[in-house]
Amino acid sequence: MTAVHPADPADDPTDPDPADPATAAGTGASTGTGAGDLAADASEAGPLAGLLVIDLTRVLAGPFATMIMADLGARVIKVEHPATGDDSRRYGPFAADGRSMYFARVNRGKQSLAVDLKKNPEQVAALAERADVLVENFRPGVMDRLGLGPAQLRARNPRLVYASVSGYGATGPRSGEPAYDAVIQARSGLMSVTGEPDGPPVKAGASVSDLSAGVYTFGAVMAALVGRGIHGRGTHVDISMFDATVSFLEGNALAWLADRTVPHRIGSHHPNIAPFGAFAAADGQIVVCVGNDALFAAFAAALGAPELAGRPEFAENGARSANRVVLTAVIEELLAADTCAGWLARLEAAKVPCAPVNDIGQAMTDPQTEARRMRITAGGLELPGQVVKMDGYPDPLRRPGAPGLDEHGDVIRAEFGL
Repeated sequence: MTAVHPADPADDPTDPDPADPATAAGTGASTGTGAGDLAADASEAGPLAGLLVIDLTRVLAGPFATMIMADLGARVIKVEHPATGDDSRRYGPFAADGRSMYFARVNRGKQSLAVDLKKNPEQVAALAERADVLVENFRPGVMDRLGLGPAQLRARNPRLVYASVSGYGATGPRSGEPAYDAVIQARSGLMSVTGEPDGPPVKAGASVSDLSAGVYTFGAVMAALVGRGIHGRGTHVDISMFDATVSFLEGNALAWLADRTVPHRIGSHHPNIAPFGAFAAADGQIVVCVGNDALFAAFAAALGAPELAGRPEFAENGARSANRVVLTAVIEELLAADTCAGWLARLEAAKVPCAPVNDIGQAMTDPQTEARRMRITAGGLELPGQVVKMDGYPDPLRRPGAPGLDEHGDVIRAEFGL
């Protein structure tokens, strides 16, 4: 469950009463493992050290963007509702001590400050006056009604980079609609091309609409900061999950734009390159990606059938794509003679791009995962690592954990005179 377009705090009838103790339970009380415990093994600051980010986002897309900033050294103050905090504090899976792994991953290294935006919007305005970046993911218009919109805050701090993340963006007929990841995958068309040809449309196995919007938000904020360095002023960044997902349609969108052909599901295979996808061997499936004719000749030789490269229907990529079904049957007849391990050894020796279809446990323990530090510890929990690697900057295996609700509230209120 991955919302990035939460309800309007100013008019949501389900908004809990902060005074109701029943709504304050289970919101991730301070564990002493948040950003106040800077026990990471980094010996120098990250590239974003000195950057102050105010994070008013919840659940995934926005927190994912600000997590990258925190991982790279920015100071990120996460502003949460005093009674409930981020919704994802109650999303599983949960660690043995009850902490949400979901919340812990995308909020590591941040500081938490509890503020009721309806009652104390001026506290956020005071933070924004000294901030470099503010990121929010309320419905378009909500922040304006609270007096915290981009024009309002940038009037007080012209250098502020203000980023808004929402389901459909600040403009267009659907700008005010709520959105979850699966809703966007469906409306964007992504779901229609995901799955097997004889099966129903399915959601991708990861929250690609949330995560793509988060990555675009991070990149856009960094570009805006570069622009600020050149022009001396901040800007308003408007990122939508819908736009991000449409941009990820790649060849499927291009096919329709070229001649109005509506693409259909073809499983793990590629619509314009063959062979390119998952193929059955004697004891499972392997993925093989053959991107040009010379590589196909090497692939055919590794299969023990070099004559395939000379057959007119397989001689070049266009012909192979047109005859994908026949080609797949020929390949799988040959692959049935040996195991996945046996074929992978041959194909790797022939320099043909290939891989086993790992389960998640195999992927998380793959030697490449270890070598690239893509499994780390933050606040005592094992979590996925940071993708961005930069020479001369740390990529620690131990990082500060996610904060408890309002864990740093007293310190921040004193520092900013709230």
